[in-house]
Order: sequence, then structure tokens, then C-alpha cells
Amino acid sequence: MSPRSRSIVSAALIALACLLVPFGALAAWGAYTLTDTGRYVDTLAPLAADPDVREAVAETVGDDILRQVDQHMDVRPVRGSVAPFVHDAVRSFTQTRAFRMAWDTGNRITHDAVLRALREEDGDENAARGPVTVDLAPVTAQVKRQLTEDHVPLAARIPVEHTAVSVLSAGELHHLRKGFHVLEVAGFWLPVAAVAFAAAGIALAVHRRRAVVATALGAALGGGLLALALTIGRSLTLTDLPSGIPHPAAGAVYDALTGTLRTAAWLLLGLGLTVALVTWLTRRLRPARRPRGPAAPAPAPAPSPSRARA
Repeated sequence: MSPRSRSIVSAALIALACLLVPFGALAAWGAYTLTDTGRYVDTLAPLAADPDVREAVAETVGDDILRQVDQHMDVRPVRGSVAPFVHDAVRSFTQTRAFRMAWDTGNRITHDAVLRALREEDGDENAARGPVTVDLAPVTAQVKRQLTEDHVPLAARIPVEHTAVSVLSAGELHHLRKGFHVLEVAGFWLPVAAVAFAAAGIALAVHRRRAVVATALGAALGGGLLALALTIGRSLTLTDLPSGIPHPAAGAVYDALTGTLRTAAWLLLGLGLTVALVTWLTRRLRPARRPRGPAAPAPAPAPSPSRARA
């Protein structure tokens, strides 16, 4: 292969590798973080102490309890006086160790339910048609127990029912199942392909030092674009939320879920720039080699003065 052909193929492979860097990082994050229940629960566990998340949980659970009271008990005149106690009790409950355990358990149950639904085959009609639901009855039972201990009126009569809360509709499940299978495959092969293309491009390059610099700069650019995409994605996600979902709590959840991916993006940016700079500096600071060739003939000795007079 001629040097020109090697340069063209090398440039194409390096460009392809750099293009795959952000997509490979995104696919690997989705395949090995979002689809792993243990990592998912550990990622969201600190949110149990987040004030915005606790306030959102208190409002949601409190409103659900009051709604059940309205449906099963004819005490509407008392609702106005009971509502503050209910919400205060739920807020107090969100500051306990029991809430942190319930938070982790709820996230684990929800994640397991979603994964089971996504991994079911399309031939399973029940899995394909039914939505993914979770049950908030354990949280309601904890709040009822605390209200009863605080001697809140009518607390003992609050119904604790197994209410199925839909977290993924059947229509969304049908579309997400296909993308989930693609994600599981891409999460492994896209990063591997990016590394393989980069290595092949550097090996074929005529000027390998320049190829290393180009690859490093391309990886840094991919990391920067990924960080920018995460920032834009956060804004779009919060903008598209329904009015009933509090944006601060949703933002906290988004930041927690994408924290690993954001770290990977900044790592790609910093590592790529560092490798490019070090490679360029070693080229500039390396002493120039002397050209190899035949030694120049020694100059003839000057004639002595005595011979010159003769």
C-alpha cells in the first residue's frame, strides 16, 4: 500500500473512531448503569436526602392519602384540618431511616419490574399488553402508623390499599423493548469498535505521532460534545415534563442518573487534551537528529612556508 493510500485509510479510521466515542460512551452508560439494578439503586440512594425530592415525595404521598380518604370516608369537612397533619407527617417520615429504606426498596422494585418487562419476548401477550406498575401501599402504611402515633384525628381510619401506579404504559413498553435489545448489544460493541478503529488508524499512519495527536483531539472533541448534549438534554427534559411534576426534584434525578456519564465526558475531554499536548511537546522538545550520510572529506593541510619559498 502506498503512503498516500495509507494516510487516507488511516484518516478515515481515526475519524470513524472519534465519531463513535460519544455514542459508545452513551451506549455503555445505558447498558451497564441504567440496566443494572444494583447500580441504579446505588445511584439514586443519595436522593433520599435531597430536600427537593423529599418535598416532592411528601406532596405526592400526602395527596394520595387525602384522595383515598375522600373516596372511602365521608369526612370532607374535616379534610381541611387533617391535610396539614398528613403532609407534615409525610415530611417527617421522609427524614427517617425507614424512608431511606423504603426509597431504596421502591426504586429496586420499580427497576426490576421495568427490566422484566423490557426483557420479555414479544410473544408473551400479557407482558406486551400490560403496563408496568408499582405499589405505594407500604409507604402509605408507614405514614398511617406515624399519624396514629401522633393522635391525628381519623388517622386510624385511613385506608391502606394496594394502588397500582403506572410507571410505563403498554404503548411505551412496546417501542422501548426493541431499543433496549439494541442498547444491550451496542453498549459492548460500540466502545470496542471505537478502540479497534483508533488502533488500526494509528498503526497504518505514515506519521504515527500526528495520528496519535489527531485521535486524542478527536476523543476530546467527542467528550466535549457529549457534555454539551447532556446539558441540552437536561433542559429539554425539564421543559417537556407535565405541570404536575416538580422540576427541582426531576432535575435532581436527572443529575444523579447522568452523573457517571458526565464524569466520563469530562474524562474524555481532559485525557484527550493531555495526550495531544504531551505528544506535541515531546516532538517539539526532542533534539533534532543529525542527518546520516558519507562523512565530509577532511580539508587538505596548508603548505608550509619553506615549501612556499622554494
